[in-house]
Amino acid sequence: MLDQCSIAERWNGVDELIERWRLTRQSMLVQFCEASGVLDTDVNSPEAKESLQQFCQLLVDYVSSGHFEVYYQLLREAEEFKDGGAELAKTLLPQITASTEASMDFNDKYAGGEGDLTSLSNNLSKLGEILESRFELEDQLIEILHEAHRAQVA
Repeated sequence: MLDQCSIAERWNGVDELIERWRLTRQSMLVQFCEASGVLDTDVNSPEAKESLQQFCQLLVDYVSSGHFEVYYQLLREAEEFKDGGAELAKTLLPQITASTEASMDFNDKYAGGEGDLTSLSNNLSKLGEILESRFELEDQLIEILHEAHRAQVA
């Protein structure tokens, strides 16, 4: 998609990709809050299970698009600018990968609505902390590999 573009075209394409991805993040967070809210009611209700399944789907979509689209394009962009950003990113990506594994473990446990719902509240809380750290790392990655070049392509 962005392979045969000028640096400015690549930057603009990556900028649009990041914006779409951030909208997915926002949707996932809304669903996370909704799934957390159903814990106040019956966690075994069909509504609670549906909310949890929707959250798990958005979580997987978000994490997958980060790894298979966004990070790849950010690294390609960094390589084009050759300003050392790619090397800095390599210190952040392993930390993000650890949160991916935790997210996938959560999904594997709860996506089918069959996981141990008695520990759901605790596991959602832990996942929320992991996601918060992930978002901070991702925002750093975006700043280092993308936003730092805004003035150069303007």
